[in-house]
Amino acid sequence: MNAVLSPSPATALPTLADIETAARTVHAEFQATPQYRWALLSERLGTDCWLKHENHNPVGAFKIRGGLTFFEQLAQSGTLPRQVISATRGNHGQSIAWAARKNGVACTIVVPHGNSVEKNAAMRALGADLIEHGDDFQAAREHAIALAAQGSAMMVPSFHTDLLRGVSTLWWEFFRAVPDMDVAYVPIGLGSGACSAIAAKLALKHRVRIVGVVSDRATTYADSIRAGRVVEAPVSTQIADGLAVRVADPGALEVLMEHLDHVVQVSDEEIAAAMKAIFEDTHNVAEGAGAAAFAAAMQERGQLKGQVVGAALTGGNVDTAVFSRVLAG
Repeated sequence: MNAVLSPSPATALPTLADIETAARTVHAEFQATPQYRWALLSERLGTDCWLKHENHNPVGAFKIRGGLTFFEQLAQSGTLPRQVISATRGNHGQSIAWAARKNGVACTIVVPHGNSVEKNAAMRALGADLIEHGDDFQAAREHAIALAAQGSAMMVPSFHTDLLRGVSTLWWEFFRAVPDMDVAYVPIGLGSGACSAIAAKLALKHRVRIVGVVSDRATTYADSIRAGRVVEAPVSTQIADGLAVRVADPGALEVLMEHLDHVVQVSDEEIAAAMKAIFEDTHNVAEGAGAAAFAAAMQERGQLKGQVVGAALTGGNVDTAVFSRVLAG
């Protein structure tokens, strides 16, 4: 089967019924992840701060939710391929490898050169064959699409409605657990996390404001939202590989332009400080992208007095050497 799935239309956000069905699929694999109001983080931020622990699921990152629902849809429609291929900086790849293994499907993942050693090892442990190509995610993504077009593997995109259904369960859990949340900070890689937060907010009719977070060294979404069209931007972040996207997805951009409250840009230094703070205050490990939401909240803490703040620790998959340097300052 030669197949390259295009991103779904931006308006095809999951409904409440979609998310509730997806939750049954996700929770059959692992239980809902916890969220806690951490006292020391709240003290540091100067207001109530809730942290959602996606580092506590089987691959240590939120992406697994989307992989499960994506493959469930293939199975239900009778279109499961023999092989899939995708591109990643790590967490999406682990999600696809996990779900492919569960469904007896061969999996190839394309990663850029210099990718996380430990994320690469995790994907291989889940049965994925890895190909290294290019210097960044976009180059790896384009290579994966080309390989899918030439061979027998189905290309699994990083932004698609069937992924959003699963990822939306994260925010469905979080917003139901914290009904008085005023603002949620959401990191933006290719956009599935932020679009899913918006989907859950709309489905639950929750009052929460959704704030997007990008690296100031990977600004395609900030630039694109400002311009009203996709704007390619160079990537140079050294710590937040999950945010290191050079070209925004048009479908994701349409959703984010309509529904985000605003976008915050955080520096590598702010992200490193947030990783260290989360470890000191909660003894949880956050990778760069996983700490970006709290970094953005800290940047805006002067505006947050008296508000209930939510942030998702979207992943804890940071290489040991990198985290050691962060803790050492």
